Amino acid sequence: MPEPGPSPVQSSLPGAAAQFGAHVLGSAQAHATGGLPSGPAVPGRPSVPAGPAVPAPAAPVRPAVPSGRALPGPARLPGPSARSAAAAPPAPPAPPAPSPALQRILGGPSGLGTVGLHPARRGEAPPAPAPVAAAEPGAPAAGNPIPGLYHHPVPEPDPVRVEEVSRRIKAWAVEEVDLFPDAWENQFDGFHVGRYMVACHPDAPTIEHLMVATRLMVAENAVDDCYCEDHGGSPIGLGGRLLLAHTAIDPLHTTKEYEPQWAASLRSDAPRRAYSSAMEYFLRQASPSQADRYRHDMARLHLGYLAEAAWSQTEYVPEVWEYLAMRQFNNFRPCPTITDTVGGYELPADLHAQAAMQRVIALAGNATTIVNDLYSYTKELAAPVRHMNLPVVIADREGTSDKEGYLKAVEVHNDLMHAFEAEAAALAAACPVPSVLRFLRGVAVWVDGNHYWHQTNTYRYSLPDFW
Repeated sequence: MPEPGPSPVQSSLPGAAAQFGAHVLGSAQAHATGGLPSGPAVPGRPSVPAGPAVPAPAAPVRPAVPSGRALPGPARLPGPSARSAAAAPPAPPAPPAPSPALQRILGGPSGLGTVGLHPARRGEAPPAPAPVAAAEPGAPAAGNPIPGLYHHPVPEPDPVRVEEVSRRIKAWAVEEVDLFPDAWENQFDGFHVGRYMVACHPDAPTIEHLMVATRLMVAENAVDDCYCEDHGGSPIGLGGRLLLAHTAIDPLHTTKEYEPQWAASLRSDAPRRAYSSAMEYFLRQASPSQADRYRHDMARLHLGYLAEAAWSQTEYVPEVWEYLAMRQFNNFRPCPTITDTVGGYELPADLHAQAAMQRVIALAGNATTIVNDLYSYTKELAAPVRHMNLPVVIADREGTSDKEGYLKAVEVHNDLMHAFEAEAAALAAACPVPSVLRFLRGVAVWVDGNHYWHQTNTYRYSLPDFW
């Protein structure tokens, strides 16, 4: 079938644009004449040099929504207090009206000859999704967001793209890598990975760019389920299994005598087949630098798996700060870190490696992972063995009720989200390079799409009765 057109991009960084709007316009004019200023330095943060710029589409302004995004800054949106858990959650503040100047900045350059800079721009911003009374068969219900959780509604993902990605990923899983037995088919379908990835990557130029992210997501979940958790996983011997699976991503360089045995091992089980195949497709789209970045973040993920497994074996409940340290590694970071590959451009390696950018990516990964802890809370309580998540650790270590532990975890998430937005805005102001701005926007869109999937996937998740 023909490739459906790109979905619109929603911006998660209006605060950033408000801070450096005039400077971005000046930078764009300078870039058009051959120069690109590096932008003013931010006190306390390293000045990021203006590296090679990659032309990138700017996103249209997101329409005002009931939980509109406050300008990033030190002030935090109050979440529900653990000490006043019986009270109803506070009503969200009314969103500020977007200014015409801000809309022009986020809309990017306009006029004759600029259409090619906006492969994902439409004539107007997409509307916020409206609640639906009933879902179509096989589709997730609308779901409800967690009360008090700081988040941003996103437009419904392009249904044509969702259908095509869903079709292709199942064909890949069944026909190419033999990922799961027939008995697990409903669980695979219930994951709704096509809907997930289209929501997280609305600026992907083609379906194949979306499939790069989708295969990697499915492969990562296969390793987690089959090696660590739901489908036969165990902490015993996990290190050896993860190491061998990691060689499907970071290949073994060995002697001619032993290389065939290693190559055969990559086909020996479903997780390794999935990792190997997904990585082959990824390398067709990614630059060497992007591929190395992904390998690094997957090593981080596997290290986090091992820490959690060690605590499970010794029945150790970590301190809250220790748990959050583990979750910085065992988290979603490999997904937003490839946002430029999926978008069809590259954030140069020297800009990606800057400490300020690394902090933004880490905060995004940490916030989205706590979203998973919160939405999967009741699912994990029903597991046959005790499952560690942030609400459980807070309740155990700080001596709170289950409800208080959960509501405090909501506050932790909100703090991480505000820190992510503030740091992203500061970096955008310090380094208004087109590829940097597009990458920051893409990570923010991924954060929003990740929440959307958790909220709407009622096949997997339901909320506790704490309100």
